[in-house]
Amino acid sequence: MLEKMPVLFVGHGSPMNAIEDNEFSRAWVQAGKALPKPKAILCVSAHWVTRGTLVTAMEQPRMIYDMYGFPRQLYEVNYPAPGAPDLAEQVRRIIRKTEVQPDHEWGLDHGTWSVLNRLFPEANVPVIQLSLNANLQIPDHYETARQLRDLRREGVLVIGSGNIVHNLSLVEFRDFAYDWAREFDHQVRNWILADDHDPIVHYEKHGQAAQLAINTAEHYVPLLYSLALKEEGEPISFFAEKVWGGSVSMRSVRFG
Repeated sequence: MLEKMPVLFVGHGSPMNAIEDNEFSRAWVQAGKALPKPKAILCVSAHWVTRGTLVTAMEQPRMIYDMYGFPRQLYEVNYPAPGAPDLAEQVRRIIRKTEVQPDHEWGLDHGTWSVLNRLFPEANVPVIQLSLNANLQIPDHYETARQLRDLRREGVLVIGSGNIVHNLSLVEFRDFAYDWAREFDHQVRNWILADDHDPIVHYEKHGQAAQLAINTAEHYVPLLYSLALKEEGEPISFFAEKVWGGSVSMRSVRFG
């Protein structure tokens, strides 16, 4: 019997967390040490938005350096994890909310490898990515994710990688937080702890703080893929709890 895997949401923030020694990278390392070793990893990254739903189905996913203006060292990071075509095909079968097509072009973007090289630095666990379908409404993402629940009992670790608060138009590269960013981050924390998922899914109903926190939704939606997999009574813990740069929440959550 495989151990039922927990579920993670990682507030990934700057790709520099992949190479810098800071409070967030250290938290990810410690979180990784506390995890059972998965059979495979399915990651939903904010950085793969598509028309239609795709899942990576190649034997060896390539590195994607989808960020600009960073030090050369960051573009030299290599995370040579294998793919998992069989798992990709299984995902295609179990998701019925939307049609899922196999992808042989994408790979691992920085929303995935910048996190995994801290959680599983040996890169010895197969990894696939599931794209964010821009044609779906926000509640549809949550319902799509619920269909992945059985994967947890098959040794698959599901990770959502994004940020609860992510407004780069207002970011300042220093250690502080806007009041509205703290307010929304804390409100989502309370909803998570209360197992109250509806206001998280329907965030647009919650005023100016929510509107500022989520000026575009691609970094927020991966939270729904993690949240939807939580089962009743499972423990919830946060392994990072900070808003940095004014408008980027690094809050990271473990369910189970």
